[in-house]
Amino acid sequence: MAPPILVVEDDRFTRIVELVLDPNASAERIAAYADFFAHDEPDFAGWCERVRARAPNLYPAEVLLVDSNTALRTAIADAHGAIIESIGIGADDVAAAHRLTAIHKYGVGLRGIDTAACAARGIKVLTIRRRANIACAETAIGLMLTLAKKVHRLAGRISPEQLAAIGYPHKPFDRRHTPNSNWPRISGIRMLYDAVLGIVGLGEIGREIVLMANAFGMRVLYHQRTRLSDAEERELRVRYAPLDALLAESDWVVPQLPSSASTRNLIDRAAIARMKPGACIVNVSRADVVERAAVIEALRSGHLGGFALDPLYEEPGRSDDELLRFDNAVLIPHIAAQPRFNALDDISDMIAALARELRS
Repeated sequence: MAPPILVVEDDRFTRIVELVLDPNASAERIAAYADFFAHDEPDFAGWCERVRARAPNLYPAEVLLVDSNTALRTAIADAHGAIIESIGIGADDVAAAHRLTAIHKYGVGLRGIDTAACAARGIKVLTIRRRANIACAETAIGLMLTLAKKVHRLAGRISPEQLAAIGYPHKPFDRRHTPNSNWPRISGIRMLYDAVLGIVGLGEIGREIVLMANAFGMRVLYHQRTRLSDAEERELRVRYAPLDALLAESDWVVPQLPSSASTRNLIDRAAIARMKPGACIVNVSRADVVERAAVIEALRSGHLGGFALDPLYEEPGRSDDELLRFDNAVLIPHIAAQPRFNALDDISDMIAALARELRS
């Protein structure tokens, strides 16, 4: 019997499906991914075997990697299943797919997939809440808390001598009358509760950030090209704002956008000038969405209250990066979506879900 055919969008993570299911996958690519995952999963070959055991009817398979709608249209004609992230599947694609049983979105948003056409043909559309997206949201909130509570400055500095060295000379309270909380007299500590969070780009990671921000009691504004429906805004507890208004009202600005010609330096000198004095930027999307020189200038002037970044403007980073000179800047080395098991578990779950649908 001929092996099943899967069409898979050639994303740097979804292409792992080929390594698991297609015996003709490149040995060089398998070795590259084994190295990529080694610090969290030292036995990549063993992991592949475990995933195959969850989907015995899909191994071996012929995996066709596609990088465009045109390539997908050609490949999908004889495919039994598909995994996509950003490539759309329209009614014409569905009509051309003679054997297609299931489509798995690498995410939860179904924009770009003609679900009505799929339903009419009995094609199941599957989704997954990506663990890496949740991890990125956790990192964004963690960076806000780091800046708000000055954790990056205070961690490990607990003696009067250590605190004096960073500008907090010890002056005891009169304990006959007062409590002793914040005995180092650290000023400028913030709360997330009741603060205004402005998210620019409410995609899947942006929505995960909203869920966590709601739990902290933050008031959330958002801006993007397409406004949500009233029902979606109520469900997410967010309020739409034009970009200028969002910048002016927010205590925390989180750009959550891909890197492209239209987003590069979107948060530039003029945009930062429109932010309220003391507001902070936390960026866990792509560094070049925020203009580096403008950030340094605003940190130097004191207009920007804080800045946190992951990933960096250049990787690996440099120990002499000018941003490291500011005590209200936090840089971390591209770890927001970690651990690696986020991607591995998502891929395993998608393969297993497709296998169930193709078996039924």
